[in-house]
Amino acid sequence: MKTYLVTGGAGFIGSNFIRYLFEKYGDSIRILNVDSLTYAGNLENLKEVSARENYRFFKADIRDKKAIAEIFSEYDVDTVVNFAAESHVDRSIENPEIFVETNVLGTLVMLNCARGAWEGKDGSYPEGKLFLHVSTDEVYGSLENPEDYFYETTPYDPHSPYSASKASSDFLVKAYVDTYHFPACITNCSNNYGPYQFPEKLIPLMINNALTGKSLPVYGDGKNVRDWLYVEDHAKGIDAVIQGGRHGEKYNIGGHNEKQNIEIIHIILDTLRELLPDSDPRKQNVSEDLITYVKDRKGHDRRYAIAPDKIHRELGWEPETDFEAGIRKTIRWYLDHEEWMANVINGDYMKYYEKMYNNR
Repeated sequence: MKTYLVTGGAGFIGSNFIRYLFEKYGDSIRILNVDSLTYAGNLENLKEVSARENYRFFKADIRDKKAIAEIFSEYDVDTVVNFAAESHVDRSIENPEIFVETNVLGTLVMLNCARGAWEGKDGSYPEGKLFLHVSTDEVYGSLENPEDYFYETTPYDPHSPYSASKASSDFLVKAYVDTYHFPACITNCSNNYGPYQFPEKLIPLMINNALTGKSLPVYGDGKNVRDWLYVEDHAKGIDAVIQGGRHGEKYNIGGHNEKQNIEIIHIILDTLRELLPDSDPRKQNVSEDLITYVKDRKGHDRRYAIAPDKIHRELGWEPETDFEAGIRKTIRWYLDHEEWMANVINGDYMKYYEKMYNNR
């Protein structure tokens, strides 16, 4: 039975990945989910798998050397998938320290514990071991030329504390590959969207605000461009790298769905009006009048665009979900899971929201 250690597995991407693995591999695998359950970690995301005999949850912080080492000591871990990270740019601007502590030092702890468990006395590693580090396209900086794309060879040029911390963690993984011949891969993905995403991120924030008649805050002129990747497609891409990726390599995972932020908001409004029945009073809230332009984010990158040519060429992966289909599935999910959203939006989140947006 192959054993996966998934960090940050109660978060948005991590929980979707865990559900995907169980759907694909069933009882032939075991998953150990390590999550410290910060504001974005939610065990409700994994209710349907929590009773499985081949699933274990550990409430632990990846910075906790003792806790992580004990898990490696108790279980013969084959694959680490390191999702655990602070990931919201606005929060990194407000509090850079926690991003360095979690994203850099936490990754270092994971690398050291995996190496300690796997490395033989001769410096070799058993067949089948892999440390997959999940990173972001934001490490590459901003694209000025509309014809350009991010490739695995694009120089790093991070502009926020978040992207700088992720770049640092990427370099640590690379250093372990180069220094210790450590069996690792790095994936750099574009913006994910889909079910179970915490409503500080653009798409669930706009869906929830539109349904409740709150303003839709848009940074700057709203023309910043991102490449959008449906989260299940991302899970499939990570699985492809685990199964066939070359150790020491980087793989960009992108969605071929470039959209301006303001375009996203208009698509959400149009789709909500289409999906909500006329009898639903919330339909009256869904209006472009809610769009409110606010002061731009500090160091706001203008455009990201991933070229996933390498993962397609080597592993046969490509995104399966175009944005129009993905956003419909996403909005439908949020409409069908109102209780989940209500449970997520607690007092602490609202205080943060007011701090970040209401005074801009």
